Amino acid sequence: MTDPETTGAAPTDPEALRRRALTALTAARARTATLTSCVDDHDLTAQHSPLMSPLVWDLAHIGNQEEQWLLRAVAGRDAMRPEIDSLYDAFEHPRASRPSLPLLSPAEARRYAAEVRGRALDVLESTPLEGGPRLVDAGFAFGMIAQHEQQHDETMLITHQLRKGPAALAAPEPPKGSTADLPAEVLIPGGPFTMGTSAEPWALDNERPSHHRIVPAFHLDTTPVTCGAYLRFIEDGGYTDERWWEPKGWAMVRRHELTAPLFWHREGGQWLRRRFGVTEPVPLDEPVLHVSWYEADAYARWAGRRLPTEEEWEKAARHDPATGRSRRYPWGDADPSSEHANLGQRHLRPATAGAYPAGASPLGVRQLIGDVWEWTSSDFMPYPGFVAFPYREYSEVFFGPDHKVLRGGSFAVDQVACRGTFRNWDLPVRRQIFAGFRTARDA
Repeated sequence: MTDPETTGAAPTDPEALRRRALTALTAARARTATLTSCVDDHDLTAQHSPLMSPLVWDLAHIGNQEEQWLLRAVAGRDAMRPEIDSLYDAFEHPRASRPSLPLLSPAEARRYAAEVRGRALDVLESTPLEGGPRLVDAGFAFGMIAQHEQQHDETMLITHQLRKGPAALAAPEPPKGSTADLPAEVLIPGGPFTMGTSAEPWALDNERPSHHRIVPAFHLDTTPVTCGAYLRFIEDGGYTDERWWEPKGWAMVRRHELTAPLFWHREGGQWLRRRFGVTEPVPLDEPVLHVSWYEADAYARWAGRRLPTEEEWEKAARHDPATGRSRRYPWGDADPSSEHANLGQRHLRPATAGAYPAGASPLGVRQLIGDVWEWTSSDFMPYPGFVAFPYREYSEVFFGPDHKVLRGGSFAVDQVACRGTFRNWDLPVRRQIFAGFRTARDA
């Protein structure tokens, strides 16, 4: 089998990486500005859900992380505002308690983040990106900070979905797809493939190192499970039948009296959902969204199927049977374009099932990147040879059976934080995230 680490990686030319870092940082800051300028100061400082921070906390946290890593760690500069470090430490203060902290006001947070960014761009311009400390080699620290900001932009978009009141954001509709000419599932042949990466310059520690896996043959849904398919589960009594549920999931259903995905409700014989301040009929041909791992697992059991493992998902998304190598993305090694995937908040909803034919895998699986995060059956665990970098709290402290792996990204994820090796994780009870799923079965 050809080792994919010898071909297909992202560019490593220092000046190309410098331009890439500048583009990524600039795009992230523009998105942050959109998410924080479309509401007034009251909405910025309010806590719209105990599951989420006030938007103004995220704004200053973005600036603080950028200061700590790019100005202090990379450039060796003195702290600008050392007294606020603890306020914006995500591990020191749980989200529910953050509104009670003496946070920077919206105006102060904007000034602070802007001042940090100005200095950080100077650091980017003057820092050698070839050789030297691992933190700056290939521009890693700059890519890490761009990814961090985009991850918080996704978090802030979740807060916008949770907030009450009229819509504050708008975006064009995504392209339409169709499943009429697509098979319901695709056979993924068994055999070895290379999982993870040792070559992608901005890959995070939990994606590393690359290693070989042997995956038995399996069948995988061609597209994510749609709202229409999930509605059949609901109408067949899926939320009232204990047979389909993990014990903890069944306890969650009973305790919270769940009957449907988050943001769905039934009115006048019709299922409706709320989406960024707008109530609309549930779109039957879109991938289902805002379901927990327990709900995804229950649906799969009801359908006589199962959730794919993480390694099955990655093999379907990256392995090219014709060459034996693992691609960066399902369509190849090129960075995502608007024809490949629904990413970057270009749209505020998933595209309908069957969209983005240019983004299909070599075997024809659609929408593996973008649209909805996809729950897998796997616990979040380190790869063989894992080394925490640059800090344990990014990945290592979350390893174990408490967190389930999600793959593929959603419409809320920017391309800098989404690739075929990228790993997301969350608690199996989480419903506010932009998560859906697809199912699998043994061959």
